[in-house]
Amino acid sequence: MSAARERILAAVRTSLGRSGAVSEEQAATLHAHIARHPAGPRPHSEWSLVTRFRSRASQSASTVDAVETLAGVPSAVASYLRRESLPMAAVVWPELRSLEWMGAGVTVESRRAEGGDMVGITGSFCAIAETGTLVLTSSAATPASVSLLPETHIAVVGCERIVRGMEDAWTLIRADLGALPRAVNFVSGPSRTADIEQTLVLGAHGPYRVHIVLVGNSSDV
Repeated sequence: MSAARERILAAVRTSLGRSGAVSEEQAATLHAHIARHPAGPRPHSEWSLVTRFRSRASQSASTVDAVETLAGVPSAVASYLRRESLPMAAVVWPELRSLEWMGAGVTVESRRAEGGDMVGITGSFCAIAETGTLVLTSSAATPASVSLLPETHIAVVGCERIVRGMEDAWTLIRADLGALPRAVNFVSGPSRTADIEQTLVLGAHGPYRVHIVLVGNSSDV
């Protein structure tokens, strides 16, 4: 993978008439350009971020619940699992393992997901109101497998982390993380395809279900 990456980058440099890696001065110039580059035309967006997000997420076949504080997440998740007759066991991101899952009747393990895991519970880097999309960035503490392998993906989203559009999500990623992570996943509802006879099939390449738990006071957003 490293050798292939270097060959691709070398070909790009050659086509640009450059040799060797970008210097610190060139890198600073490029970063400055990105920082000041104006956004293109955007549609009217004078809506409440939370209201818009909930509406668009529902249209993408996600289900949405809301709690006031993070402490309420385990009970909300347990209610959803019981309602859907799903296993009361899940794999979770490390940032969520300290919640009172046992008291809510949910057994959790904090690790990467494996083929036999039926439910995965993640946080989210942010969410996009315009399209009802979850934004998840990969790292050792936020393994992508937890949102991709299980049939049911449950995502915890802070209302204060809902941004207006994709442009705002990329700006927040650069501001909060500095360097881009290895992967940024955009999740708009369950996995789906209509490749065969234009018949919509859910769960084609990932979860059959996406359930979102919003945390916080929606009137503040």
